[in-house]
Amino acid sequence: MVERANRPSNLSAPKASAPGPQVDIVGQGGSQKVVATLPSGESVEVLLFGATVTSWKSNGGKTENLWLSEKADLTGSKAVRGGVPVVFPVFGPPPKSGHATSSLPQHGFARSSRWEFLGKSDTEDALDSDSVKLDFGLDRSGLSEDARKAWPLDFGLVYSVTLSKESLQTVITVRNEGEESFEFQFLLHTYFKIQDISKVSVTGLSGTEYVDKVLDATTHQQKDNAIKFTGEVDRVYKAIPQDTTSILEDGKPRFDVIRDNVKDTVTWNPWIEKAKAMGDFSPDDGYKNMVCVEVGAVDGWQKLEKGEVWEGGMLVKSLL
Repeated sequence: MVERANRPSNLSAPKASAPGPQVDIVGQGGSQKVVATLPSGESVEVLLFGATVTSWKSNGGKTENLWLSEKADLTGSKAVRGGVPVVFPVFGPPPKSGHATSSLPQHGFARSSRWEFLGKSDTEDALDSDSVKLDFGLDRSGLSEDARKAWPLDFGLVYSVTLSKESLQTVITVRNEGEESFEFQFLLHTYFKIQDISKVSVTGLSGTEYVDKVLDATTHQQKDNAIKFTGEVDRVYKAIPQDTTSILEDGKPRFDVIRDNVKDTVTWNPWIEKAKAMGDFSPDDGYKNMVCVEVGAVDGWQKLEKGEVWEGGMLVKSLL
């Protein structure tokens, strides 16, 4: 048998590629949402109305991490009570006059506008099935006529939601598409699902100045390392030096909330009377099973000149 110098090597069968994340668009009209599921079972659901994350399941899909009111409107007719609503371009009631946002409703228009699904981003590794990134977009053309009149500025938003096995990352990119500068605020109004609010504490805000809305918007200093809940809490913590705020249940870490290019955090629980007073908050005692830890840029204003871009958001780790 003649030995050939350039004999081909043995052919090896190609490796079977790992199953990738599944992404589906389900529902119709205002109820349409994007659902992404990892092969290991973790999932996220994003309602196109408001680009609101309404569900995030970790632990192989067994553990729901977000609280959603039983009376949350998921039809695209009003902002969702629960999940992760996107607040832009103003937090809370807008300034009464003299500001570009003064004619807007509380919390702005992002959470009550229909966003466009821009698609699933490819991962760097084609065989990586451990994460999936979903992108959503909103610009002036996607606003209602009333919102365009109230805020007559050209802008572009891209909101990226990245699901991994043990975390959820949500980041917004704001671009000034117009000729004149504008100012804005931004907040991710996240409702975390917990077992018992009386056993919950929030850490990582020690030494930080905050505005207490329950106490007539007076300013205070956080002295204790842990915030505990024995009544209504509505506080805006400003210029937090450390990046991570943690939620503990029964003394055990439950969530790490890591700020990304934002320095402020709101902590909120409506407690008994306020929960009963909100028509879309259900059940009435649902305050026992939720706590809001909301990262954002709400102390003052972010300013963008023509063509400038700003980005900020959070990474949340589920520690179960």
